[in-house]
Amino acid sequence: ADRLSNIVGQRGKVARLGGGEFQGVLGGEDDRGKLGELAGKIIKILSQPYPLDEGKRAVIGASVGIAVFPFDGDDREKINRSADLALYASKNGGRGQFRFYSSDLKDEEEVRQQLLDDLREALAQGQLSMHYQPVVSIESKAVVCLEALMRWEHPEKGMVSPAMFIPVAEETDLINPLGEWALRESCAAAAKWPETVRVAVNVSANQFVNPGFPDVVANALAATGLAPERLELELTESVFVGDTEATERTFTTLKNLGVRLALDDFGTGYSSLNHLRLMPLHRIKIDRSFIADLDGDNGAAAIVAAVLSLARDLKLETVAEGIETQAQRDWLRAHGCDGGQGYLFGRPEDAATARRLIGMRSAGTGRRH
Repeated sequence: ADRLSNIVGQRGKVARLGGGEFQGVLGGEDDRGKLGELAGKIIKILSQPYPLDEGKRAVIGASVGIAVFPFDGDDREKINRSADLALYASKNGGRGQFRFYSSDLKDEEEVRQQLLDDLREALAQGQLSMHYQPVVSIESKAVVCLEALMRWEHPEKGMVSPAMFIPVAEETDLINPLGEWALRESCAAAAKWPETVRVAVNVSANQFVNPGFPDVVANALAATGLAPERLELELTESVFVGDTEATERTFTTLKNLGVRLALDDFGTGYSSLNHLRLMPLHRIKIDRSFIADLDGDNGAAAIVAAVLSLARDLKLETVAEGIETQAQRDWLRAHGCDGGQGYLFGRPEDAATARRLIGMRSAGTGRRH
């Protein structure tokens, strides 16, 4: 709030609408070039680290939506609506962007709302399913874990990509019942697998910050009878943005439950070595973008080698994502990577097929029977 007020200064007013959403009103300014410069400055200033107590700090991203009176609305309700649509578009386009309102955003909002309504119906009517992709030992190729991935077959539109519906769910409270269903479904499936095989379930940052999330995990384990150590929760580095104390409490509670914790897509978000040192993690997953470039002359191999060495020193397991070639597997094996995931070892399959896949590979040798 202080930073926003200092940026806007005497040119206008700044108010907090709720949560982490603020609104600035500038009178008599309709020059889009100047407004764009101001929006870029806001994003840059707000994204600088915030010092906290005990030497800690927080990093908070920002997105900006801009509407200009009277072109984008000739009364308070319309101009606010246009600004909201522009803000949604900037968030949807990626982190740290600004966007001006345009008339085509109305169509985008209608599509988004329809997708959200359909997703609520899909959850209620059982249209969703979980598929499972193997994570194998790099050394033996034995299946040690299966990552649970949500799939949605729309009755009219066919398969809907998770890249489309998960972000929409994350912007609303729907991500919580959706995530709870996925967790329980995955634990129930894993309870039928050999005890040597774990299940990994992706957890949204919005789920993780929900105070009731540890209870959701405990209830899923109790309802399905799955041993806690056979459940691995995959988190992205975005869980470290925000309330640091609440995040640490959740980590502690989950650790006491006995579940495993993995940091997904390592190296692509708010990468911090402090996270690896302080949080009770069991595993880090190296993002597929680095694995795809292992053969290139762009530093990817050096980065992966450094991450593997660091993980060994911190006694963390490692999994490389997106392995598609034998050459990639051989390189990772030579450099001490523990596990691998990718099309070389198997694609996501439905629960029945995944269960058969586990049966085809012995947990000790990885040989096919």
